[in-house]
Amino acid sequence: MLVLARSTDVEMTELSAALAVRGVRVARIDADRCLDLSLTVYPDAPLVELDNAMLRPVLVWRRHFEPAALPVDPGTLYGAYVVDQWRSVADWITARTDWSCVNAGRPVDRLTQLAAAARFGLAVPRTVVTTQPARHRPGGGTCVVKTTGQDVVEPLSGHRHGLGPRPVDPRLGGGRPEPAPVIVQQYLPSDHELRVFVVGERVIGYRVDRGDPGALWLDPAAARVRPVPVEPALGGTLRALARHWRLDIAAFDLLVRDGTPAFLAAGAHCDWRWCEHLSGEPAVSAAVANWVTARFEELHGAATRTGAARG
Repeated sequence: MLVLARSTDVEMTELSAALAVRGVRVARIDADRCLDLSLTVYPDAPLVELDNAMLRPVLVWRRHFEPAALPVDPGTLYGAYVVDQWRSVADWITARTDWSCVNAGRPVDRLTQLAAAARFGLAVPRTVVTTQPARHRPGGGTCVVKTTGQDVVEPLSGHRHGLGPRPVDPRLGGGRPEPAPVIVQQYLPSDHELRVFVVGERVIGYRVDRGDPGALWLDPAAARVRPVPVEPALGGTLRALARHWRLDIAAFDLLVRDGTPAFLAAGAHCDWRWCEHLSGEPAVSAAVANWVTARFEELHGAATRTGAARG
């Protein structure tokens, strides 16, 4: 398996060790340490020569391989050149049909996610997109402001800044406009949050209790997390959404009040170690390792049979 990630991707580091025990070799390209990498891709083979090792990937997984992680200044000619080349090649590698990809679907933006979740029967908060969050409040009460894009920005490699959701108090008149459009959502009171991981056909749930929407950014250790069963109807809906978006492994964030869930967002990056660390339950790590192993063996077996038939 070829992984495109970054050196701080703990999930991929631990998964690589687990897969090695199962006989699945993992090769890795990290965005934050790839400038001196010896890489050659043979488009017609298809083969990848990585640090003088010739590899034939059967499965590719791109996680956290972001151009912003490249250790260059994109404001310079050299930096802009490096970023553009690596972005183009990473996009090309993950779009090829010579091998299979984990989460082959295109990234789904947050607004499209909300519309799809509503079509699939899930409740969603009332939402607007605006540069004037103090003036446009769905529902008229307290609202939550979120980014329309990623919730992490990285102006320089290694300098990551979280952009967690923040509440807007309706008692505060006026307010500064935003320099770019943001998502403003109706605040939904809830009993707790629910993070659900879909790994293939398996559904794994964790209950998350935290004081405010930005607590995981400000003080992750303050959140309380424990494994919980996922109601079968909800699990079926989330599996259907994952298939709709062509996501093999995904994470869903929901609010729950009086037993009724409301959809917030879905993530293809699907970071799971923080849930396992706070809950002490490593079910997702095991499920991902099992799924990747089974998929790798299926693809490797098919490639071997095809090669034998040609011979």
